[in-house]
Amino acid sequence: MSTPVQATPNQVVVIGGGYAGALAANHLRMRADVGITVVNPRPEFVERVRLHQFVAGTGEAAVDYGTLLGEGVRLVVDSATRIDAAARTVRLASGSALDYDYVIYAVGSTGAIPSSVPGAAEFAFGIAEFESAQRLRARLEELPPDAPVTVVGGGLTGIETAAELAERGRTVTLACGRTLAPSFGASGRRAVARWLSRHGVAVIEGAVVSEVRPDAVAFADGAVRTSALTIWAGGFGVPRLAVASGLRTDELGRLLTDETLTSVDDDRIVAAGDAAAPSGRPLRMSCYAAGPLGAQAANTVLSRIAGTEPATITLGFSGACVSLGRRTAVRQLARKDDTAVNAYVGGRMGAAIKEFTCKFAVSRIRREARKPGSAIWVKGDPRPKQPAPSAKADRA
Repeated sequence: MSTPVQATPNQVVVIGGGYAGALAANHLRMRADVGITVVNPRPEFVERVRLHQFVAGTGEAAVDYGTLLGEGVRLVVDSATRIDAAARTVRLASGSALDYDYVIYAVGSTGAIPSSVPGAAEFAFGIAEFESAQRLRARLEELPPDAPVTVVGGGLTGIETAAELAERGRTVTLACGRTLAPSFGASGRRAVARWLSRHGVAVIEGAVVSEVRPDAVAFADGAVRTSALTIWAGGFGVPRLAVASGLRTDELGRLLTDETLTSVDDDRIVAAGDAAAPSGRPLRMSCYAAGPLGAQAANTVLSRIAGTEPATITLGFSGACVSLGRRTAVRQLARKDDTAVNAYVGGRMGAAIKEFTCKFAVSRIRREARKPGSAIWVKGDPRPKQPAPSAKADRA
């Protein structure tokens, strides 16, 4: 009696091992006939929501993939340079290539230090990526405690960075291009402002940076402030992989997809997380959205393998949270469409919610590794009726 020939598994390459990619890879394990490869430039998972802690020396941000990825998921430590859709191949920086039946495009987001601001690229430090955070932490350790530090960006990333450093005794100025915490309601903004004021952070609203110097920051109104170290937290960009691959994107470079997260150019390429733009209307960049979108992208691939119709986006927000040092946070409440209401939870309760949120983002990936299909999320559609006008989003 002859031995039956085992069917070749469907090969899925997940590009990016962040919150969206790691959860997508684990979720794909719902089918046994799927071969899963995760391509990531680092051998460890990075908790981006903890990078401000890592920089200040109050916490760590790297997690061993061995504790996150389920059995059978292969990790390739490399960077994707091009998706060859015609050949169904992902080209890697090392010179090798991976064949695929489907790609999940989960490349995430990057820090965005503008080249239009003189000196910013040369003298400002980013905080949105692990490598830049490592350089920033090393530089901080070289500075005396009273050296003036300027954080550029009044969104959640900038606030968390300024607060973490201030609680460690640093002299901090927070320069807000518009207003402080623009995505929060009035009461939530006031709570953040009170904490920063009590801890000595000089908050400058409407402060447009015109130049970054090695020892100072110049503003559009002519003011110049001494700055031994300048940290840029003024927005996010995305990797240019989709552009380099000849796939259609929005103006920021996010992959254009339909409502099932499938590329408008190729139904074998499905996007998730910060680098996806469904119907040209991307969701807010956040780890809150990344995990569920990863699960949904995996479900789209599994549906196509099964020959069934993929579901459309059903994800709503419930608010955003900003930590203020290690003992306080502000949890801004919001409608499912991500518009803030004039209510928040603060103090130690806010800090508990924030810490739970950070831990849950990682534990959700681990739970998916143990039990594929367990991911849940708030249903709804938080996107505005018109395309989002700006890429300067802030992480929850």
